[in-house]
Amino acid sequence: MTHVPPTFKFATAHKEFYATLSRRVNNYFKENDLERTANGAMRLKTVIMFALFFVPFGISLSGLVLSYAGYLALCFLMGIGVAGIGLSIMHDANHGSYSSRPWVNTTLGYALNLIGGNAFNWKVQHNVLHHTYTNVFDADEDISPRGALRMAPESPWKPFHRYQYLYAWFLYGLMTLVWIVGKDFIRLARYQREGFMAKQQVGVLKEWFILLLSKALYFLYVVGLPMLLLPFSALQIILGFVVMHYVAGFILAVVFQPAHVVEGTSYFQPDKDGNLENSWAVHQLHTTTNFAMSNRWLSWFVGGLNFQVEHHLFPNICHIHYRALSPIVKQTAEEFGLPYKNKETFWDAIVAHRRILKTLGSSPGNESLSMA
Repeated sequence: MTHVPPTFKFATAHKEFYATLSRRVNNYFKENDLERTANGAMRLKTVIMFALFFVPFGISLSGLVLSYAGYLALCFLMGIGVAGIGLSIMHDANHGSYSSRPWVNTTLGYALNLIGGNAFNWKVQHNVLHHTYTNVFDADEDISPRGALRMAPESPWKPFHRYQYLYAWFLYGLMTLVWIVGKDFIRLARYQREGFMAKQQVGVLKEWFILLLSKALYFLYVVGLPMLLLPFSALQIILGFVVMHYVAGFILAVVFQPAHVVEGTSYFQPDKDGNLENSWAVHQLHTTTNFAMSNRWLSWFVGGLNFQVEHHLFPNICHIHYRALSPIVKQTAEEFGLPYKNKETFWDAIVAHRRILKTLGSSPGNESLSMA
């Protein structure tokens, strides 16, 4: 269970780094007369990502594809669409970076509910906990105890973790299935109990109503309609649903995991008084890694999240701008003698993630990691 002590505090040293960087980034937008939010290319991408999900879904319901193999192929494509919506639309919207109009961000943020998730849970888990306390065990939910996976040196070790570098890849495909079927309910109950609803100034009954209604509507249209309209058994339809989410879960996991749980990034723990040794921005540089920065196609599909350093420093800027901002961030980090971490290719990032899984799976105390 994740608890964020109220005494967790970042250091005040190196604050001039982020002040300098922010000034340079602001100047970039001002000098180029650009908005920090979505542009035409981003809006076109939004249409394409929704189409990647809804066009195969519409074709499947139309009855044009008569074979079950063809239906499973459409479910596979829908899984890519689910990942695309998550990476490129709801992610920016729930960070408030898609539009300068809050209602647009709120509406597009609920795209997560449309594909089975829950926007409020995601904002707490991702925006509040992960983005604030990146790679801080028992605060960042992304690395806190994950059952069969050990993602941090402070996490309890079990003998089966020795093999996690082999079996983790299978489990990654189950990620969104676990979310939508069980974890969203568990998280909302916990966030209510631990006061996150009050801190985010949302109504308890409202959020539970949204969760239950959106889940019901989701399962009705994505599972119920195919059962009603298609000549396949309920078990066959459910298998197609599992295929869709397995594809989506695997894509999302292999994009997000190599950004933080990867060789070269650091893990931090507060001292006895709850103090972390770096300022927030410097902390992000130590705990975050870019990958495949030259791969434009990958960057387009994953919502610019291969520029994870830029995203963590400026989550309120639409990802469409990260490539242009990366030279500014890199130069400023180097001027201040700070790291700017990057894996040259996506494969390099995957291999580095596998290595750290193997290292973390070894007996406790044998980890050879960058830990502060």
